[in-house]
Amino acid sequence: MYGLTRATTTLIAAGVAGLLIWFATQINADDLGGFWAVYGLIAGAGLVMALSQLLGGWTKWGWPRVSGAFFLLAFVPIAIVSLWIVLAAEPGNGWFHRHVLSWSGDLHIRGLVDDLTAYVSVFAFGIGLVFGYSFDTTGPRRDVVPPATTTRRRGLFGRRRDAVTTDEGVVDADAPVTRDPSTSDGEVPADDRDQIVTR
Repeated sequence: MYGLTRATTTLIAAGVAGLLIWFATQINADDLGGFWAVYGLIAGAGLVMALSQLLGGWTKWGWPRVSGAFFLLAFVPIAIVSLWIVLAAEPGNGWFHRHVLSWSGDLHIRGLVDDLTAYVSVFAFGIGLVFGYSFDTTGPRRDVVPPATTTRRRGLFGRRRDAVTTDEGVVDADAPVTRDPSTSDGEVPADDRDQIVTR
Protein backbone atom coordinates (compact mmCIF):
# COMPACT_ATOMS: atom_id res chain seq x y z
CA MET A 1 0.00 0.00 0.00
CA TYR A 2 2.84 2.38 0.89
CA GLY A 3 4.58 1.81 -2.46
CA LEU A 4 1.33 2.33 -4.35
CA THR A 5 0.59 5.59 -2.51
CA ARG A 6 4.10 6.90 -3.12
CA ALA A 7 3.98 5.96 -6.79
CA THR A 8 0.60 7.67 -7.21
CA THR A 9 1.68 10.91 -5.55
CA THR A 10 4.90 10.94 -7.58
CA LEU A 11 2.98 10.51 -10.81
CA ILE A 12 0.54 13.30 -9.91
CA ALA A 13 3.40 15.58 -8.88
CA ALA A 14 5.24 14.91 -12.15
CA GLY A 15 2.13 15.97 -14.01
CA VAL A 16 1.82 19.17 -11.95
CA ALA A 17 5.54 19.91 -12.36
CA GLY A 18 5.27 19.38 -16.11
CA LEU A 19 2.33 21.76 -16.22
CA LEU A 20 4.31 24.44 -14.35
CA ILE A 21 7.22 24.04 -16.77
CA TRP A 22 4.82 24.32 -19.71
CA PHE A 23 3.44 27.55 -18.22
CA ALA A 24 7.03 28.78 -18.02
CA THR A 25 7.47 28.21 -21.77
CA GLN A 26 4.55 30.57 -22.44
CA ILE A 27 6.29 33.52 -20.76
CA ASN A 28 8.77 35.82 -22.47
CA ALA A 29 11.98 35.63 -20.42
CA ASP A 30 13.73 38.46 -22.27
CA ASP A 31 12.68 41.10 -19.74
CA LEU A 32 13.45 41.04 -16.02
CA GLY A 33 9.92 40.26 -14.78
CA GLY A 34 9.41 37.48 -17.31
CA PHE A 35 12.82 35.98 -16.46
CA TRP A 36 11.98 35.65 -12.77
CA ALA A 37 8.48 34.37 -13.54
CA VAL A 38 9.91 31.63 -15.76
CA TYR A 39 12.52 30.45 -13.29
CA GLY A 40 10.18 30.85 -10.34
CA LEU A 41 7.78 28.41 -12.02
CA ILE A 42 10.65 26.00 -12.70
CA ALA A 43 11.73 26.21 -9.04
CA GLY A 44 8.11 25.54 -8.10
CA ALA A 45 8.19 22.40 -10.22
CA GLY A 46 11.18 21.16 -8.23
CA LEU A 47 9.39 21.94 -4.96
CA VAL A 48 6.32 19.99 -6.07
CA MET A 49 8.46 16.93 -6.84
CA ALA A 50 10.11 17.02 -3.42
CA LEU A 51 6.84 17.52 -1.54
CA SER A 52 5.26 14.60 -3.41
CA GLN A 53 7.64 12.27 -1.61
CA LEU A 54 6.75 13.82 1.73
CA LEU A 55 3.02 13.54 1.07
CA GLY A 56 3.45 10.05 -0.35
CA GLY A 57 4.75 8.73 2.94
CA TRP A 58 8.50 8.83 2.20
CA THR A 59 9.10 9.85 5.82
CA LYS A 60 6.33 7.60 7.16
CA TRP A 61 3.58 10.22 7.51
CA GLY A 62 3.17 12.58 10.43
CA TRP A 63 3.07 16.38 10.55
CA PRO A 64 5.68 18.09 8.35
CA ARG A 65 8.34 20.28 9.91
CA VAL A 66 11.47 22.03 8.67
CA SER A 67 14.69 20.21 9.48
CA GLY A 68 16.93 23.01 10.75
CA ALA A 69 20.19 21.12 10.26
CA PHE A 70 19.34 20.18 6.67
CA PHE A 71 18.17 23.71 5.91
CA LEU A 72 21.39 25.31 7.15
CA LEU A 73 23.92 22.73 6.04
CA ALA A 74 22.43 21.69 2.69
CA PHE A 75 19.82 24.13 1.40
CA VAL A 76 21.54 27.44 2.21
CA PRO A 77 24.86 26.65 0.44
CA ILE A 78 23.06 25.10 -2.55
CA ALA A 79 20.70 28.09 -2.78
CA ILE A 80 23.60 30.57 -2.69
CA VAL A 81 25.49 28.83 -5.52
CA SER A 82 22.34 28.31 -7.58
CA LEU A 83 21.14 31.90 -7.14
CA TRP A 84 24.62 33.08 -8.12
CA ILE A 85 24.18 31.31 -11.47
CA VAL A 86 20.60 32.55 -11.89
CA LEU A 87 21.62 36.15 -11.18
CA ALA A 88 24.52 35.86 -13.61
CA ALA A 89 22.05 34.78 -16.30
CA GLU A 90 19.60 37.60 -15.53
CA PRO A 91 18.83 39.80 -18.56
CA GLY A 92 19.60 43.49 -18.56
CA ASN A 93 22.17 45.27 -16.44
CA GLY A 94 20.68 45.19 -12.96
CA TRP A 95 22.63 45.79 -9.76
CA PHE A 96 22.75 42.11 -8.71
CA HIS A 97 23.63 40.95 -12.20
CA ARG A 98 26.53 43.41 -12.51
CA HIS A 99 27.91 42.66 -9.07
CA VAL A 100 27.69 38.88 -9.44
CA LEU A 101 29.64 39.07 -12.69
CA SER A 102 32.15 41.46 -11.12
CA TRP A 103 32.61 39.25 -8.04
CA SER A 104 32.95 36.20 -10.30
CA GLY A 105 35.79 37.95 -12.10
CA ASP A 106 37.46 38.83 -8.79
CA LEU A 107 37.22 35.17 -7.71
CA HIS A 108 38.55 34.00 -11.12
CA ILE A 109 35.43 31.92 -11.79
CA ARG A 110 33.85 34.10 -14.47
CA GLY A 111 34.44 31.52 -17.20
CA LEU A 112 32.82 28.77 -15.10
CA VAL A 113 29.85 30.96 -14.27
CA ASP A 114 29.36 31.92 -17.93
CA ASP A 115 29.39 28.24 -18.91
CA LEU A 116 26.87 27.27 -16.24
CA THR A 117 24.38 29.99 -17.16
CA ALA A 118 23.45 27.87 -20.19
CA TYR A 119 21.85 25.46 -17.68
CA VAL A 120 20.16 28.02 -15.46
CA SER A 121 16.91 26.00 -15.58
CA VAL A 122 18.61 23.10 -13.80
CA PHE A 123 19.79 25.38 -11.00
CA ALA A 124 16.33 26.93 -10.59
CA PHE A 125 14.73 23.46 -10.45
CA GLY A 126 17.35 22.39 -7.92
CA ILE A 127 16.57 25.32 -5.60
CA GLY A 128 12.94 24.24 -5.35
CA LEU A 129 13.82 20.56 -5.07
CA VAL A 130 16.33 20.96 -2.24
CA PHE A 131 14.05 23.38 -0.40
CA GLY A 132 11.35 20.70 -0.49
CA TYR A 133 13.83 18.20 0.95
CA SER A 134 14.24 20.54 3.94
CA PHE A 135 10.86 19.31 5.18
CA ASP A 136 10.59 16.16 7.21
CA THR A 137 7.98 14.48 9.37
CA THR A 138 8.12 13.21 12.91
CA GLY A 139 6.29 10.03 11.96
CA PRO A 140 2.93 8.94 13.35
CA ARG A 141 2.29 9.81 16.97
CA ARG A 142 2.03 6.86 19.34
CA ASP A 143 0.58 6.83 22.84
CA VAL A 144 3.29 5.85 25.28
CA VAL A 145 2.12 4.02 28.40
CA PRO A 146 4.48 4.72 31.30
CA PRO A 147 5.77 1.61 33.09
CA ALA A 148 4.69 0.84 36.65
CA THR A 149 7.00 2.41 39.22
CA THR A 150 7.94 1.02 42.61
CA THR A 151 8.36 3.35 45.57
CA ARG A 152 9.44 2.65 49.16
CA ARG A 153 7.34 3.92 52.05
CA ARG A 154 7.50 3.51 55.82
CA GLY A 155 4.57 1.65 57.28
CA LEU A 156 3.38 1.33 60.84
CA PHE A 157 6.27 0.58 63.25
CA GLY A 158 8.83 1.86 60.71
CA ARG A 159 8.59 -1.21 58.46
CA ARG A 160 9.46 -0.45 54.82
CA ARG A 161 6.71 -1.26 52.39
CA ASP A 162 6.81 -1.44 48.61
CA ALA A 163 4.07 0.28 46.66
CA VAL A 164 3.49 -0.23 42.96
CA THR A 165 1.97 2.62 41.00
CA THR A 166 -0.26 1.51 38.11
CA ASP A 167 -2.99 3.11 36.02
CA GLU A 168 -5.49 2.12 38.72
CA GLY A 169 -3.55 3.94 41.46
CA VAL A 170 -1.13 2.87 44.19
CA VAL A 171 -1.23 -0.81 45.09
CA ASP A 172 0.48 -2.09 48.23
CA ALA A 173 2.83 -4.85 47.09
CA ASP A 174 3.01 -6.25 50.67
CA ALA A 175 -0.74 -6.60 51.02
CA PRO A 176 -1.88 -10.24 51.34
CA VAL A 177 -3.53 -11.80 48.36
CA THR A 178 -7.16 -12.68 49.04
CA ARG A 179 -9.41 -14.76 46.94
CA ASP A 180 -12.60 -13.56 45.37
CA PRO A 181 -15.47 -14.40 47.75
CA SER A 182 -17.63 -15.22 44.77
CA THR A 183 -15.46 -18.25 43.95
CA SER A 184 -15.92 -21.56 45.68
CA ASP A 185 -13.70 -24.51 46.65
CA GLY A 186 -10.67 -22.30 47.08
CA GLU A 187 -10.36 -21.81 43.31
CA VAL A 188 -8.70 -18.64 42.10
CA PRO A 189 -10.32 -17.16 38.98
CA ALA A 190 -8.28 -17.77 35.86
CA ASP A 191 -7.98 -14.01 35.22
CA ASP A 192 -6.37 -13.46 38.62
CA ARG A 193 -3.89 -16.35 38.58
CA ASP A 194 -1.13 -14.29 37.01
CA GLN A 195 -1.47 -11.65 39.72
CA ILE A 196 -0.72 -13.93 42.72
CA VAL A 197 2.44 -12.94 44.54
CA THR A 198 4.18 -15.82 46.28
CA ARG A 199 6.85 -15.35 48.90
